Amino acid sequence: MCGICGFTGPADTPALNRMIESLRHRGPNGSGVWEGESISLGMTRLAIIDIKSGQQPVFNEEKTLCAVFNGEIYNHIELRRDLEKKGHKFYSDHADSEVIVHLYEEYGLDFLEKLNGMFAIALWDSRQKELILARDRIGIKPLYFSKTPSGVVFGSEPKAILSHPSVSREPNLIALHHYFTFKNTPSPLSAFKSIEQVRPGEFIRISSAGEVARRKWWQLDFREKEITDEEE
Repeated sequence: MCGICGFTGPADTPALNRMIESLRHRGPNGSGVWEGESISLGMTRLAIIDIKSGQQPVFNEEKTLCAVFNGEIYNHIELRRDLEKKGHKFYSDHADSEVIVHLYEEYGLDFLEKLNGMFAIALWDSRQKELILARDRIGIKPLYFSKTPSGVVFGSEPKAILSHPSVSREPNLIALHHYFTFKNTPSPLSAFKSIEQVRPGEFIRISSAGEVARRKWWQLDFREKEITDEEE
């Protein structure tokens, strides 16, 4: 279990540090930060895969892409092998997080369909001046965000987002009703009016100006499948 957080808009290092500290329980083995033009990214890490060289954030070769990631990519070895054949260069030994930036570089937003795993991803594309937030197919890993006057704030937990000074703490009474009824808060709601969940199987594109576009990249297929032969 790791934690990711960050925001678009003007840099605010003290706010980023507070956000990371609020997630320390999710990743006691280390932390990483990166602040670029109009973007600040942070994470806390529970070191499981590539303990020595698997630090985040991760970059592509030209450092035009930067990502932080919570979760595990089960097919990262196969993905890395294919990407290396296509000429991509890796700087870690076998960190699963590093395949994310190279997959995006190779396939664009279709890279999500190639991932087998559980994940919450924040990826900054400096060429497009765009932040991508993405959540795994059924929402195993949590991911929240809040639209503010200065940009978008995101994190693995609401407490990280609430550590940013521009985010309101006003409760969402409808979401709380759902929680006390069903013991769950359905996405995209959260317990706070200003904070939304990224839906399972959804990605969100956020421009440096704070414009937000949401799109489902995966959903369950309920169509009945025909049994084609006796062996099946």
